[in-house]
Amino acid sequence: MEKLDQTDIKILGLLSANARIPIKDIATECNISRAAIHQRVQRLMDDGVILGSCFNINQKALGYSTCTYVGMNLEKGNMYKSVVEELEKIPEIVECHFTTGPYTMMVKLFARDNEQLMDLLNNRLQGIPGVVSTETLICLEQSIKRELPVKIEM
Repeated sequence: MEKLDQTDIKILGLLSANARIPIKDIATECNISRAAIHQRVQRLMDDGVILGSCFNINQKALGYSTCTYVGMNLEKGNMYKSVVEELEKIPEIVECHFTTGPYTMMVKLFARDNEQLMDLLNNRLQGIPGVVSTETLICLEQSIKRELPVKIEM
């Protein structure tokens, strides 16, 4: 991976603020050609700096009103990969992290209501071989959602 320069950082800052910003606007902001912006963005993607782009979907608009974090403890830490394989089969799970601290792993999921949440916990998560306990934290409100600020470290 090549070292990022100030133009790369500026491009990343603009894209992280608005992933749908037109290339021509980035070119104008950076005072370089559209072709150069295309090349730089492609290099940033090829180098794994830009992992993709996406739309943020309002889960409540799809009927999923309950956002939940579940701390999970496993019988053995080395069971993590096999547990993740099972978790991938549950579409309501949107994030999974192998963690330190009181839990072996932490998952984020969305449920339509408490009844579905109870089913996900009791019949899906706790039924996975190797899962010995779970602790559920219901999110009442998401106050901040953002990317890290993009700046050059000298």
